[in-house]
Amino acid sequence: METQFYITLTLKTPSGLEGFAKFFIGNDQERAFDIFQQLKGTHNVSEKNVLYIDFVETKNGLPVNLDVITCTLNELAENCRIITKELFKSENLEKF
Repeated sequence: METQFYITLTLKTPSGLEGFAKFFIGNDQERAFDIFQQLKGTHNVSEKNVLYIDFVETKNGLPVNLDVITCTLNELAENCRIITKELFKSENLEKF
């Protein structure tokens, strides 16, 4: 089974952490890491934060959290734009 990379979005709620989005960003570690590095936010994660973005590797069906950042709602909107743009480029432009 090949290695896959994801970016997951999680929201802190009164009942705990709730995942609400998951982006498959490919099988290429270098490319996936490059996309994650472009995201806006901070690595200074604390329990006061509400929005979390995880960089996850799935190998042999088992997920491993590689990195996490937290962001504001405005940064989240920008991050979704960045992820979508990068996925569009890799799926439509870089294959030719």
